[in-house]
Amino acid sequence: MKRLWAVATAIMALMAGNEASWATELNPACRAPGRPVSEQGFVQIGGIRQWVTVDGQDCANPVVLIVHGGPGNPNTPFAHNLFGGWAKDFTVVQWDQRGAGKTYGENKPAEDEPLTMARLTEDGVEMARYAAQRFGKRQVILMGGSWGSALAVNIAMARPELFSAYIGTAQLVNYQLDMQTSYAKTLALAKAAGDSESLAKLQPLGPPPWTDPRAFGILRRITRKYEAQGAEAPPKDWFAFGPGYDTPAYEADYTAGEDYSFLNFVGLHGDGMGPRIDLRKLGTRFAMPIWILQGEADLVTPPDVSKPYFNAIEAPQKTWVLLPRTGHDPNRIMIDGQLAALKAAAGTR
Repeated sequence: MKRLWAVATAIMALMAGNEASWATELNPACRAPGRPVSEQGFVQIGGIRQWVTVDGQDCANPVVLIVHGGPGNPNTPFAHNLFGGWAKDFTVVQWDQRGAGKTYGENKPAEDEPLTMARLTEDGVEMARYAAQRFGKRQVILMGGSWGSALAVNIAMARPELFSAYIGTAQLVNYQLDMQTSYAKTLALAKAAGDSESLAKLQPLGPPPWTDPRAFGILRRITRKYEAQGAEAPPKDWFAFGPGYDTPAYEADYTAGEDYSFLNFVGLHGDGMGPRIDLRKLGTRFAMPIWILQGEADLVTPPDVSKPYFNAIEAPQKTWVLLPRTGHDPNRIMIDGQLAALKAAAGTR
């Protein structure tokens, strides 16, 4: 039976277009319980070689597929700091999205080559199918944060049968509404603090929608300043690039990918992927249980926007978690909250 399963898995992977040598068969560690899995390398996803990393102490554990934020900010360089403790209970699968990190370095796009939500969604579906086949699962848990939360919802809605649960953090719901709320709340904080320096940057922008691609970055720098006043800071060494990523060549690719992806996100004239995001247009009926974790101090994807969206969702099970002393960026409270949600999700099916 084990051999038949391996052959079937290989056939399914080939049908899905996964062309890398180790992507077309069941991981050997998954043929017996209690065996760890650790992989990193390029996998053929969406017609290009995309960087994938896997870490888990027992292949029998549930698989979680993490959709990173940014866009253009993969977690892989510092994954051990953030998610290393999760490997005891989960097989953690991550990939550098098209236009980001090592995937960007392997497939440098032309300056005018666009990133689209549709293309990235197709990549994510293929990545989820690959993860399930590679580790012998019928379904995987899908998790996304910030930009990754909007992309992950698109992926979940496109192929719900692939996922046993969805966990969103700092849920991006509607870019225009999120930015309008973010701007208004941050402007009010700056006025209350008599912060003339921030007001001199915010007031000329005016409320969204914006056509200036620099506007989002200006607001984001100021939101970080105010989030820091109400949020617990992450450990100082969390975001230091780990071994294999701490090279000038990788850092150059990371930065270039970040710039390329972000410009495609905001658009040269406010017409990028981000301004088009409105998750309600996808519908609010989820086929799988969902968790949404929201930092109470988040000024980028404020609870004022994500909570009404959550309230409108229909799902087999849904859970809202408000994280204290947490802003938009990861800290220990957020990571612990995500792990708690993952453990709850693993017990739902």
